[in-house]
This record gives sequence, C-alpha cells and structure tokens, in this order.
Amino acid sequence: MIGRRRLLAGALGLAAPSVLANGALAAAPRRLSLMNLHTGEKLAATYFEAGRYLPDALAAIDRVLRDHRSGAVHPMDPGLLDLVASLSAQLGSAGAVQVISGYRSPASNAALHRRSTGVATRSLHMEGKAMDIRVPGVELALVRKAALSMGRGGVGYYPGSDFVHVDVGRVRQW
Repeated sequence: MIGRRRLLAGALGLAAPSVLANGALAAAPRRLSLMNLHTGEKLAATYFEAGRYLPDALAAIDRVLRDHRSGAVHPMDPGLLDLVASLSAQLGSAGAVQVISGYRSPASNAALHRRSTGVATRSLHMEGKAMDIRVPGVELALVRKAALSMGRGGVGYYPGSDFVHVDVGRVRQW
C-alpha cells in the first residue's frame, strides 16, 4: 500500500520538478546503489525519472533500508535519497553505498540509546530521514568532508565505528 507521504512525494515530483541554481530543470534520472551490511541485500535502482519519483523503486529502497532488528519498513525521505545519490556521485564511487543503518523503529532506537550515548532519543532514523553509511574506496574523512560541503543536513563523523551519519534535518555537524 502506498502511504500519503509517498503519494505526496510522487505528486510533488510531477508538479514541481527541482530547479538547479542555474535554472535548468533537474529532471535527469537519479539512481542509487545500496548494500545493507546487516542483511547483505543489494539494490541498484533508478528512483527518479521524467521529473517524478518512482513509487515502485522507492518501495524497494524502503525495504532494503528497513530496520534489520524488527523487519519494520518505513518510507525513506526522497530528499535523503537525493542527498546520498549526490554524495556518491560527487565522490565518484562506482560501488554500492554501504548502509549500516537506515530506518530504525522507535523500539530499536530506544534499545540502542540505552546501550550508547551516541544514539539520539529522537533520532531522524525513526522518521526515515537519516542513514549511516560508508562509500567503498573512499576514505571516511573524505566522505565527511564531501557531505559537509553539500550543506544539506546533519553530518556525524564516527571514525571509531567506521561510518558517517547523514540526514536531512537542520544543517549541523558533530
């Protein structure tokens, strides 16, 4: 079943294509290649084409980025997918973006928060607005630097755990 958010995202994609700084329409296809490190699932999908988000591709991405602890699937924010796709392209990565964490259910987030001070109680992971990632063949510090240069949301740097957190919340870093 397609949720209201997904329908709205698709309708917005049809009604108001993104505009680049130079005024050109950003209707070029957008692709994302992902690998969920917890489930081993891989997906390469075109999720935006002809000026709109593709519901079937978004649903497939949501499934790969589900909470691996509970199996709960939640719609991922299309803006987050755009951010990760842009980041991967900017870094020139040919491999799948490795995902440590996509969606997290409130129960999973609470359990992680009890075990670690690095997990926010109101994490954007619970809203489908955050991912913890690695980009194969790219040093983690460069992934962080590139994500910060985009100025499109939060960027957390976790070199001890070997990932960068990106989200589409307010611009901030830690």
